[in-house]
Amino acid sequence: MSRTDRLYALVEELRAVSPRPRSARWLAARFEVSARTIERDLSALQASGVPVYAEPGRTGGYVLDKAHTLPPLAMTPGEAAALAAGLHTLTGTPMADAARSALAKVVAVMPARDRTAAEELAARIRFFDSREEKVVPLVLQRALAARRVLRIDYADRLGNTSSRVVEPLGFLGGEHWYLIAWCRLRTAARGFRLDRIGAVEELDESAPPRSIDIDAFLGRTLVGPKVTANTDTTVSRGR
Repeated sequence: MSRTDRLYALVEELRAVSPRPRSARWLAARFEVSARTIERDLSALQASGVPVYAEPGRTGGYVLDKAHTLPPLAMTPGEAAALAAGLHTLTGTPMADAARSALAKVVAVMPARDRTAAEELAARIRFFDSREEKVVPLVLQRALAARRVLRIDYADRLGNTSSRVVEPLGFLGGEHWYLIAWCRLRTAARGFRLDRIGAVEELDESAPPRSIDIDAFLGRTLVGPKVTANTDTTVSRGR
């Protein structure tokens, strides 16, 4: 059994007996691997967002929280492959990690036969464009969701570096991706190209509510998923 298949099988095993726990030793015997391997697999599942937690004690073990999991999905292999193809388009965006995690959760609750068929179909889908994988600091995503103030090191288009305290407002996608934020240095909304952001520090401060009209900020209404060259020039200044 491959590691991928074992991860899916672990989720199904824990779902079947929830809320009762399964010990790492029991799972190791079930899947014919070491307890250390099972613990690594469970850590990987937890890191991907699967709600597995450990119950301490002699009769404890690992439990899957049914209240936070999806029931078995009646999704066809074609639908699952289409979902995978659609999520692939988020490669290189701030949502790439979340897309991979979401797909893993959906696939994990598909019946085994449909899951295999979906994987075989998805393997036959290719994309002409090979987007460069960009690593978007998780702290940026967390700060936007939790409305936390950040301190960032930022290099402008001329390479000049400055330290900014900013309040994240959103992400803007086009040829490049930007963090739209209220810049306390400039006392105005600014766009910061993600590939020009260096060190990022989350401060112990909540960002105050700000009403920012993104369209007005850009000076025009966006049409389609891409940003025009003029808009990119405006946003990339980050001054």
